[in-house]
Amino acid sequence: MALYEHVFLARQDISAQQVDALVEQYKGVIEANGGKVGRIENWGLKSLTYRIKKNRKAHYALMDIDAPAAAIQEMERQMRISEDVLRYMTIAVEKHEDGPSAMLQKRDRDDRGPREGGDRGPRREFGDRPPRRDGDFQRGPRPDRAPREDRA
Repeated sequence: MALYEHVFLARQDISAQQVDALVEQYKGVIEANGGKVGRIENWGLKSLTYRIKKNRKAHYALMDIDAPAAAIQEMERQMRISEDVLRYMTIAVEKHEDGPSAMLQKRDRDDRGPREGGDRGPRREFGDRPPRRDGDFQRGPRPDRAPREDRA
């Protein structure tokens, strides 16, 4: 049997309990076809980058699956039929990761350490240039060009 990671997005207007029921439904499909589901993560309600079927948000769920290809095909077939599932993606992996996924790992700003100069880097010093005044810049005719014939 092959190893898979499966992520699906459910509509924003269903509850978290209904999302858990969907996960259990698809887990049952996998187990009925000879596979098993390992880690299940509910990432919660997140904003979408663009609207999908008039939804601006979606419930995200991740499942680690060890199953034959026929079980995955049946689960994806049922997801295509379901109106509650907006999108899904199944990826074959070499091995399942231990611990929480990258989406569940909290990253504090304090853990990253200080950065010099903030986001843009260190500021340059302009000690050789005098401060700019509003009246310093005046536009005049350019000496390297002849007058235009159409405006003469």
